[in-house]
Amino acid sequence: MSDLQPTPTTVDAAVRERLLKAWSGEIRARATYELIARRLPAREAEIMGRMAAAEASHRERLEFRMRELGIEVPSPDTVRLSWFARLQARLAPVDRLLAAREAAEDEEVAGLYNHPTGDTTTDQLLHAIRHEERSHSQTVNEMRSSNGGAGPELTPSQQRAKTRLNKILGRENWHRTGGGWISGAIYGANDGLAAVFGIVAGVSGATGGSSFVLTAGAAGAIASMLSMATGAFLAERSEAEVAQANLARERAEIEQHPEEERDELSLFYQLKGIDQATADAMAEQLSRNPDALLRAIAVEEFGITDAGGSNPGQAAIAAGISTGLGAMIPVIPFIFTHGALGIAISASVSIIAHFLVGAAKSLVTLRTWWAAGLEMTLAGIIVGGATFLVGLALPT
Repeated sequence: MSDLQPTPTTVDAAVRERLLKAWSGEIRARATYELIARRLPAREAEIMGRMAAAEASHRERLEFRMRELGIEVPSPDTVRLSWFARLQARLAPVDRLLAAREAAEDEEVAGLYNHPTGDTTTDQLLHAIRHEERSHSQTVNEMRSSNGGAGPELTPSQQRAKTRLNKILGRENWHRTGGGWISGAIYGANDGLAAVFGIVAGVSGATGGSSFVLTAGAAGAIASMLSMATGAFLAERSEAEVAQANLARERAEIEQHPEEERDELSLFYQLKGIDQATADAMAEQLSRNPDALLRAIAVEEFGITDAGGSNPGQAAIAAGISTGLGAMIPVIPFIFTHGALGIAISASVSIIAHFLVGAAKSLVTLRTWWAAGLEMTLAGIIVGGATFLVGLALPT
């Protein structure tokens, strides 16, 4: 009878819990990697795809062990990323997503896979997966390092390549990076709501919620909208000009120092683990076409993959509309009513809007949505309360 497989009732509860927790974690990790991959250039997307496939392999190995132990394997459909997590994966800055994923991999290694369960075969499986998860963490760290984060430990040859590369790049301190219009739209709604809520609260305190609140609030909303739109337009245009200047100066570097730029590209490839001979050959091949060399260096050196990436008009529209929508929330009640009722309604909808905008900010900050919402709500209460008291103290 000793060769009979254990039944769910005879399997230690800790073993069952650990396997099920690891199994669900692998499903969520794969889904996250797949969503991130859709937003990355082809080379990085391929890496993310391989990592997602590895998570699927982990899940299959865990399922095999669970069946050996007689543990019922739930349907994968029962484990899903929350709608908010999926939205974050589609909208948040990729570098922050990678940082969060790296932290999650480290946490899984330290907590889920690093402690024995008492079942030898299960522990051996978790130990094997632990090493692969550590590799994933290092891969994510390396991808982040290519965008300016702290990189993984380098081999001696890679460290020598990095030292040489840093010397070459030491004089090229003109690189810049840009931002996305989605985060600008969210922060625009945040700024518009907070600023105009302060105006409405102050004028309400000074006038008892008279018709002047509507005039002042509407003027403040329009001013905030136009200010944010023009600011976003100028900022994005500046980013586009910086990108074009980077390309122009890099083109000049290629014309003036072609050997050095070729060596620079080779060093970038060596830092990715390519042997020196192959890296030199790739760089030499690209150097025969200055435009191809420029595109390759632009990608490796400051992340320009598309000359038309910046869109000042889109940024201006997004920031202006979002700011105007946020700014009008405290004003709208005074279109229909005034006095104490108008003040109460305006304060109520504004506080609710503060919570919603704060929760929306977590899409790009990756904070917990309710914590970000409560923080924004508290800020709104403080701003509104303070300006209302100032309004009461002012002569009318």
